Amino acid sequence: MGKALAKQIAQVNLINPRDFTTDKHRKVDDEPYGGGVGMLMKPEPIFAAVESLPVLPRRDVILMSPQGQTINQPLLRELATNYDQLIVICGHYEGVDDRVLNLVTREVSLGDFILTGGEIPAMALLNGVVRLLPGTVGKVESLKAESFEEGLLDYPQYTRPANFRGWQVPDVLLSGNHAEIARWRFQQQIKRTGLRRPDLLEKWKQERGQGTENREEGTN
Repeated sequence: MGKALAKQIAQVNLINPRDFTTDKHRKVDDEPYGGGVGMLMKPEPIFAAVESLPVLPRRDVILMSPQGQTINQPLLRELATNYDQLIVICGHYEGVDDRVLNLVTREVSLGDFILTGGEIPAMALLNGVVRLLPGTVGKVESLKAESFEEGLLDYPQYTRPANFRGWQVPDVLLSGNHAEIARWRFQQQIKRTGLRRPDLLEKWKQERGQGTENREEGTN
């Protein structure tokens, strides 16, 4: 990521909503109308912060929110391919005033759990997007052979030594037979996905027109 930013493959700018407050305490939160616990982020500083930014033609304004779309590889590819500017709003406390949604083009979540703020999910989103931009990863092929890229988990991988504490690298990987290696890796992807993420395997099969009756095929 550091090299990508240094090479200006992407630029990351941090905007502090406190810089757009008008009161002497630089207050960005207040109590919710109707009562309840916790504090809400006020709309005025967020609107002012976003409106202070230049507007590029292909822009997405994202609110990090547990109510949003869960981050996945297709979403990261969409953001990396279709947009030149991503504005990421990080909620805090009990969230943001609902009127902030008038600024937002989509809500995105890291998962079904709660954190104290949206910065960590935002970092995960940006990392996943920037690494897909041309020039960030040295070998483009490595991006194509990863978990989730083809709907399956990645295959097992090994490096030297060939034997470590009695655990031997599979013979096929030492054979030099690239066709057999490719076949083994594909079989391992299906097997591993079936064991660890049967939901993904089922989705992968459905997308290829294979029904549930073939669930066990290739997973033993």
